[in-house]
Amino acid sequence: MNAPIITIFVRHSADKNGKPCKFADDEQHKKCNCRKHLRWTANGKQFRRKAGTRSWAAAEVAKRDLEDQLAGRTTAAKPGANTRDLQTCIDLFLQDKRVQGVTDGVLGKYTRELARLREHCERLGVYTVQGIDRELLTGYCATWEKLYPSTQTRGAVRTRTRGFLRYCYEAQWLARIPALPKIQIDEPETLPLTSAEYDRLLKAVTVFPDPVRRQHVRALFQLMRWSGLAVRDALTLPKAAIGDGASGIYRVTTNRTKTGTHVSVPIPPKVAEELLAVPNEGPYIFWDGASDIVKTWTKYMIAPTFDAAKITSAGYMVSHRLRDTFAVDLLEKGVPMEEVSRLLGHTSIKTTERSYAKWSKGRQDRVDALVTGTWAVKKTRRARAKSGAGVAA
Repeated sequence: MNAPIITIFVRHSADKNGKPCKFADDEQHKKCNCRKHLRWTANGKQFRRKAGTRSWAAAEVAKRDLEDQLAGRTTAAKPGANTRDLQTCIDLFLQDKRVQGVTDGVLGKYTRELARLREHCERLGVYTVQGIDRELLTGYCATWEKLYPSTQTRGAVRTRTRGFLRYCYEAQWLARIPALPKIQIDEPETLPLTSAEYDRLLKAVTVFPDPVRRQHVRALFQLMRWSGLAVRDALTLPKAAIGDGASGIYRVTTNRTKTGTHVSVPIPPKVAEELLAVPNEGPYIFWDGASDIVKTWTKYMIAPTFDAAKITSAGYMVSHRLRDTFAVDLLEKGVPMEEVSRLLGHTSIKTTERSYAKWSKGRQDRVDALVTGTWAVKKTRRARAKSGAGVAA
């Protein structure tokens, strides 16, 4: 494409003594020591970028480099490549995700992470998607450890970043998908609550002086323990998702936010009645339909209750222990792994096996039967051997 007309302009600022620049009314003044910026218009949209300098001459160099990038004259872009401004590519990618119907929460993650990618690129003087290479991405991934302490979160960010790069490749803006460093995921240990710990947890809701809050927190714990729902799915569960028990069985029916997988889990009648008695206006049991309920509840309700019950889980999402309790209880009572995987809403049984294989009583019983069965075979063979030896004698 043809390079747009790029203009250098100055954003005047006060000096270290707080005195404003005397050329503040002239954004084209070349001789002051204020920061220089670049401005241009492409596809009907105006863009602004830092030139990364206070020198007008150095800003001219940055301007020519940017013109070359936008015109596809850089070595990073092959001749004739469909060169696009990085922000334009990000906007089109996000629009594509909206068309696909991704949730606002997931769209927000893409928006935040791609904004960080763009900022990293701009610090290195890269303004087009063609300038993204493996070296740049390695440096970008190196910034994640402070932003995302969890390796699972870093793995998810890597997946979303690669999704953007694949989109650019399929749009023919990239000749190939540049490689991202692999992330070694640390699997969290499965930590089900004991019966005594769960009883302490329910009693610990008294840490809240407000009786309505105590009722809310206790009901949430009951829901997660007996349905296996993840914390986000539990906190945003509609009242209509709990069946009326007309058939004699109450059940929770919903789709997982993380995977979109349908789940339908029977729950004890007393738990269902406790949930339906929770006071809350609107269609949800706990949520108001607008706030970021997960962060609020985790920090101000879930974590304090676990602390009051003296249940510690260093480096572990404490609410997930309720989901573990549900899964492990079923497996220890002989429910097949395949059915537990379905109840948890996992898209693959491999996910369930990775966390819960050692807890499967049914599988262990089958293995034990197979092993002990070989003992009987050995005894039979020995008996036959002895019998044959007696006959021969």
